Amino acid sequence: MDRDELAHFLRRCRARLEPSAVGLTAGARRRTQGLRREEVAQLTGMSVDYYTRLEQARGSHPSRQMLTALARALRLSEDERDHLFHLTGEEPPRETSSSLHVRPGLMMILDRLHDAPAQVMSDWGEVLAMNAMAMALSGENGPGRNIIRAYFTDPAARAIAPVEDQEGHARSHVAQLRAVLAARPQDPGPVGLVAELCATSEEFAALWEEHEVAVRRSAVKRFIHPVVGLLELDCEVLAVAERGQNLIVHSARPGTQTYERLQLLRVLGLQDFTPQLP
Repeated sequence: MDRDELAHFLRRCRARLEPSAVGLTAGARRRTQGLRREEVAQLTGMSVDYYTRLEQARGSHPSRQMLTALARALRLSEDERDHLFHLTGEEPPRETSSSLHVRPGLMMILDRLHDAPAQVMSDWGEVLAMNAMAMALSGENGPGRNIIRAYFTDPAARAIAPVEDQEGHARSHVAQLRAVLAARPQDPGPVGLVAELCATSEEFAALWEEHEVAVRRSAVKRFIHPVVGLLELDCEVLAVAERGQNLIVHSARPGTQTYERLQLLRVLGLQDFTPQLP
């Protein structure tokens, strides 16, 4: 691991990013060029102290998960992401199956959706990026979770959906995985997830045997937020250039009660609310 080169690269990438480019407000009396260290730490989910040590060439070896988070937070291109991995002595990810790298241009679009919950997700449930509204709606503090795994292994993950909708969400998740696995039978991500859930969730295993197939499409979804209440949102699923990725945007129709509640949620911002979107 080349600590000096890594530190220099991180400082340069941080300095070139303006707060507005990642959905943050610059504020008054800002002396730092680009992002502050604490802002990068916030975007990656690491401690400020650990990130500071990386920039000072005295940090411990970051995990591959942390390198991926840094690449997303600093809006690195694929070549820059690979360089980041090489500086730590790691082999860069090779996208032989579904891509888990979110392009900087797509991240910019996500950041500019200030009033609508939006996220980039793989077609097998990996949350790759979220904007502030999506985090406020779901109670998550950033990407890194698989919503299908959470739905079948964490009872709290279902609490965001009305009870009468939960069976439909479960069937939708399983049917989506069926379609993905048929299209990419050698993709280790969805293959491993199906094997894991068949072994750990009786409900998933039973639904899997029914062999329902359906691709995730636009729909109307209902969410229960612990503060603003029931939200009935239009869910648009937009395919992006990267293989196996979708941009998912939730919106409310102006003049509806849900629209007013969504505006209130925007004002409330992030709190310690409930888990992931169904």
